[in-house]
Amino acid sequence: MRRREFITLLGGAAAWPLAARGQSSSTVIGFLGSQSAEGFNEPMRGFRQGLRHSGYVEGENLRIEYRWAENQTDRLPALAADLVSRRVAAIASVGGPPVVWAAKAATSTIPVVFITGDDPIRLGFVTNLARPEGNLTGVSFFNAELAPKRLALLRELLPAAARVAVLVNPAIGVISEATLKDLEQPARAMGIQLQVLSASTNREISAAFDSFERERPDALFVGPGSFFLSRRVQLVHLATRHAIPAVYAERDYVEVGGLMSYGASLTEAFRQMGVYAGRILRGTQPADLPVLRATKFELAINAETARLLRLTIPPTLLATADQVIE
Repeated sequence: MRRREFITLLGGAAAWPLAARGQSSSTVIGFLGSQSAEGFNEPMRGFRQGLRHSGYVEGENLRIEYRWAENQTDRLPALAADLVSRRVAAIASVGGPPVVWAAKAATSTIPVVFITGDDPIRLGFVTNLARPEGNLTGVSFFNAELAPKRLALLRELLPAAARVAVLVNPAIGVISEATLKDLEQPARAMGIQLQVLSASTNREISAAFDSFERERPDALFVGPGSFFLSRRVQLVHLATRHAIPAVYAERDYVEVGGLMSYGASLTEAFRQMGVYAGRILRGTQPADLPVLRATKFELAINAETARLLRLTIPPTLLATADQVIE
């Protein structure tokens, strides 16, 4: 995957609501998330840093209306409609396709800046990455495209691995299907047999791990998605209890005891989203802000978890890791 450098364009005057023009103490933007604020302290610092790039500081000349769905996706349409009714100047949306779809359905005029882990065109957010049509633009780290790299890292850590369980969420079918498709060819090339498991509830996650008692895989590949991220403590706990090496998409898993992760920097993606939100507040049209590809990727390893699993981390992995938790 080619990594595109951060794109900077100077936008002209926009035809968006007057609230989006200029910089004043009455400027209000909305923030719509599918999860909860817990665990997002560092990414939110990145978001605020991006806003400061355009001179907007929360609590000084900017107010952010936060709406968190607390992992209840059925609440998203009402939360998005509430933000629209408050005439916010823009909406930042994070937490997977349902969040963006809810914001898109709620308004065709208020700019929406998104973060997504998959192809925004395939998800129906935009029709063109270079010049998005309508009121949406944002940042994509094409998480599914990183799946082969994660599998390769897992194989580097476990050269003898022959069977890998892949946990995906059927509720985000498009993303899960893309992940499995992207894993097929590299798995065949490595001589790895994939065992697909599905889970979209806490109970189904537990059931997936219970199946390891019958069919013991050599490792676990946890697919992307905000639901799994919100259940990272449960997933890591079960992986530890079943003594199964696992690789994840986000560093957040490793920070709570997960073995290894590789993916885009969530904090950097939030910062880029903040930059775009700030430029929209300055008057740039979303159509003049190309959908960005994340350019910063992180390999994180929990050395303590590796020791618990009696694994020896290859020096090459340690040398290339961005973070090693001892």
